[in-house]
Amino acid sequence: MTETRRPVRMCVRCGVITRDPVVVSEVHQSSGPGFNVYACPECASYYPPVPDVLDLFNDRDR
Repeated sequence: MTETRRPVRMCVRCGVITRDPVVVSEVHQSSGPGFNVYACPECASYYPPVPDVLDLFNDRDR
């Protein structure tokens, strides 16, 4: 069996290339596909947790 490739991303805060990226934001666009913003594990604690979209709808109905 071949080993699966791990994702490699650049940290949005410190600019270091990391093999353990953490999603810290989701950018939604009306004119095309959105994208995720990543941070290294050390910098990820500086960002609030990404909200679940369904939770946002539930809060609106209250």
